[in-house]
Amino acid sequence: MIVLKDAKIFDGMHFLEHPADVLVEKGVVTRVSPGISAPAEARVLDLQGCVVAPGFIDLHGHFRDPGQTWREDLVSGARAAAAGGFAVAVAMPNTEPPLDSEALVRDVRERGKRTGGALILPAGCVSRGRKGEDMAELASMAEAGAVLFTDDGAPVLRSSLLRNALLYASDLGVRLMEHPEDPDLCRGAQVHDGRCSAKSGMRGMPAAGEVIGVCRALALSRETSCPVHLTHVSTAQALEEIRRAKDGGLAVTCDVTPHHLVFSEEDVLASHLNASFKVNPPLRSREDVEALWRGIADGTVDAIGTDHAPWHEDEKDVPFLEASFGIASYECAVAAVLDEGRRRGVPLETLLRLWTSGPAALLPSWAGVPGKLEEGVPAFLTVLDPTRSLVVEPERWRSKVRITPYRGKSFTGAPVATVVAGTLVYDALSETPRV
Repeated sequence: MIVLKDAKIFDGMHFLEHPADVLVEKGVVTRVSPGISAPAEARVLDLQGCVVAPGFIDLHGHFRDPGQTWREDLVSGARAAAAGGFAVAVAMPNTEPPLDSEALVRDVRERGKRTGGALILPAGCVSRGRKGEDMAELASMAEAGAVLFTDDGAPVLRSSLLRNALLYASDLGVRLMEHPEDPDLCRGAQVHDGRCSAKSGMRGMPAAGEVIGVCRALALSRETSCPVHLTHVSTAQALEEIRRAKDGGLAVTCDVTPHHLVFSEEDVLASHLNASFKVNPPLRSREDVEALWRGIADGTVDAIGTDHAPWHEDEKDVPFLEASFGIASYECAVAAVLDEGRRRGVPLETLLRLWTSGPAALLPSWAGVPGKLEEGVPAFLTVLDPTRSLVVEPERWRSKVRITPYRGKSFTGAPVATVVAGTLVYDALSETPRV
């Protein structure tokens, strides 16, 4: 039993008018009201000045499990996610072997319930072996618990396969998540095609590569009348195509990442090409960053997904050209976005929707993730302290990662507690901060 006292309550869409208490019993929110008397056996958190929201959901995390557990595993990743305020995280299927079968999906689904951190939900591959050639067994994976289908790390190679997969996924009630990229234009690219490529001499990844991938997905979604989700959108042009499609009534959704909201290609150059900034899609221009924030303000963006991509030091502490693509951020992603949003004057409600009701609406109802805070729903909760100051120290992370471009940065506003299915899995109010 947990009682969260005297907090500002965000219900998934709006803040309640007055502070209230939240009572959690047997994994369920049983009361939301002022002045709840805490039973003697209850764990009580005094949260004056803090915000209690539905548990944050990350639609896009890499847990490297199975097969790459020297980089991360379900337990380390889930505990890192919880420390970053995430109660639920979707595990991408680009593992070894890829999550392309009922047995593999079921294994991650079952182990993801027992991490002691965030609840991990598996995504299944669109194609067998993520090769983009033959469709994986989508129906059996959905039955085993796959909450998204994606070949993330790469786009679905064949357009005919993507078209058929959209039809199958829609019938199953599971959304297809596409990594929008034209492989021909982007092959061998290292950085954004712009100032960064010009100054570094490295091959650039043009915005057109992402736009082509987005337009292909939109065209197939329009033809099939099936929903599609576009992940880690990073360019102004791609976001504008999505905005127009939404205005035309197309069932398209998208997410953006914290690093594309906080960093730009200028940070890559200022770091003297530090490989911690190497990511796909690459950090874009300042104009692209501004466009993503406009997309958040006008509702084009549906969620903020971390794309947490952990690598061992041997794979990132190397020259830029040799380094793997990916930025790890679970334990500071929310804080980084909150800080940047506050600086830009973005309403807190707007950002909270992108971690709660926004992503929850993209998952199948049987996933059991409410995305709202009201009496009678499962107790997945995130507590934020808008005034908390944190300095990023990867050596103290629960994640196995030690290299991140956020190292040493200071943020104001951060999660301080996370409740998963009624269990308090992270409590910074009672311990020394580790971020």
